[in-house]
Amino acid sequence: MVNYKERIAEIISSKIDALSLEDAIELLEIPQDSKMGDYAFPCFRLAKVMRKAPQMIAADITESIKGESLFSDVQQVNAYVNMFLSKEGYIKSTLEEAIDGENFGKSSMGEGKTVIVEYSSPNIAKPFHIGHIRSTVIGNSIYLIYDALGYKVRRLNHVGDYGTQFGKMIVAYRHWGNEQDVKDAPITTLLNYYTKFHVEAEKHPELDDEARKAFVDLEKGEEEELKLWKWFSEESMKEFNRVYKMLNIEFDEVDGESFYSDKMQRFIEELKEKGLLEVSRGAQIVDLEKYGMPPALITKSDGSTLYCTRDIATAVYRKETYDFYKNIYVVATQQNLYFQQWMKVVELLGYDWVKDCIHVPFGMVSLEEGTMSTRSGRVVFLEDVLNKAVEKTREIISEKNPAADADFIDEVAKQVGIGAVIFQELSNNKIKDYVFKWDKVLNFDGETGPYVQYTHARGASVLRKAGDAIVSKAEKLDIDFKYLNSDSAYELVKLIYAFPGVVVEAGEKFEPSIITRHVVNMAQGFNRFYHDEHILTDNEDEKTAKIALTIAAKNAIKRGLALLGMQAPERM
Repeated sequence: MVNYKERIAEIISSKIDALSLEDAIELLEIPQDSKMGDYAFPCFRLAKVMRKAPQMIAADITESIKGESLFSDVQQVNAYVNMFLSKEGYIKSTLEEAIDGENFGKSSMGEGKTVIVEYSSPNIAKPFHIGHIRSTVIGNSIYLIYDALGYKVRRLNHVGDYGTQFGKMIVAYRHWGNEQDVKDAPITTLLNYYTKFHVEAEKHPELDDEARKAFVDLEKGEEEELKLWKWFSEESMKEFNRVYKMLNIEFDEVDGESFYSDKMQRFIEELKEKGLLEVSRGAQIVDLEKYGMPPALITKSDGSTLYCTRDIATAVYRKETYDFYKNIYVVATQQNLYFQQWMKVVELLGYDWVKDCIHVPFGMVSLEEGTMSTRSGRVVFLEDVLNKAVEKTREIISEKNPAADADFIDEVAKQVGIGAVIFQELSNNKIKDYVFKWDKVLNFDGETGPYVQYTHARGASVLRKAGDAIVSKAEKLDIDFKYLNSDSAYELVKLIYAFPGVVVEAGEKFEPSIITRHVVNMAQGFNRFYHDEHILTDNEDEKTAKIALTIAAKNAIKRGLALLGMQAPERM
């Protein structure tokens, strides 16, 4: 696809000695109002350098580029140069790319570079609740985006399977556990044990001491503790994998924190050798006061390790194993300070590549009645949310298609219901906190996943009605482009053209919501085109041209949904 911004910048910079290509690219704008052109160039910043009024500069540039074949018209408006592209060439180059649906939006910019994305990371023996969906779907979308940009991406699920909480779980099971109950309902049962532990520990503080000892024994590899820990882990992963299957999410590696348990001592010794390790109340710390942070706790007074120790070992292992270009952690904003701490420790160890470790924070989920807590047992299970969304969707589709086949309804209900939950999570800036409300999650009106999916299905329906012969002709772009000059058609073309750039921007900012918003815009653009234009007209040439644009729009919407981790039904 022609990079029009770069091409225009080349033309303008060639006319002005004082203007570099890079500066010209930076200055170029896309006007909000299409009546002001496809691109606009403001001349204010050039006034000082060129010692001319901005309006005069704009007039000179306008006159000098008017004859360029790239433009159908160039207008000076005050200090702006407004440029209108030659529509046929613009439409043709856009459709050529978009009709190749599977590859649209892909690039080779990341070729030869490895990116690691760590996401989801639930805790063993704890519920996979609605709070986990943010890391899970944001991380999966970031993976899909970087994969589309040509990077070699490793999807990592860094499961929380280590730490003092396992000492608590082991103690709780010893006191109140039942093997069959765990087998029948692992997560619910283990959650009940965990909740009971904290209730009882309020009355019997010695339980906390017992739990700390159990974890130390686990780190030492004591047989009984190790056996219980492995069992809890296996039962938990069965439940997690069921949810991942519903979301159509896979990982290249699922490694618990325990995987790095034999890799930590090396860095403890390194910290000692470099004089970074200090003893405070029996614990080993790295003092970070001069960097405006609390100390990083490396080992507790009982010798047990902490998250910080394991994350240092994890980062070094990944660098040595994969030589990553970026090592991305999709973890809640609550951990901002913690990430700053352990990354600073890695920097102090002399590993300058730590600058390539990126913490991608996201806002938290709360319930209408307050914040979720596994300690108190107040959670909303993610599997329940997904099942309810599917059931609600099934009801809606059955009402709209009473004669539809049951298997068809079930399949579409899964695609749309689960898609609705994913889309809702990715529709706002990731950094924002939000309150989980069933009504909002399952709202199928407005700028929602089902709306976008329905628009894709509408496009598919138009193509089926057009017939294979017309579709085949349209795919070859054997068309008369004059039939795509209407405002709604041209605005839709511009939205499709922008899509590859949107993918790049979403990758650079680690922000899937940029794609979500653009997909909504494309869906709205197609629906305007659909309502304003008679696509299946009797004029075959006109019909073929409009079908070509329909194919391009349908493909672009499908690719956008795919990058969000959503499916695009052909019928709804």
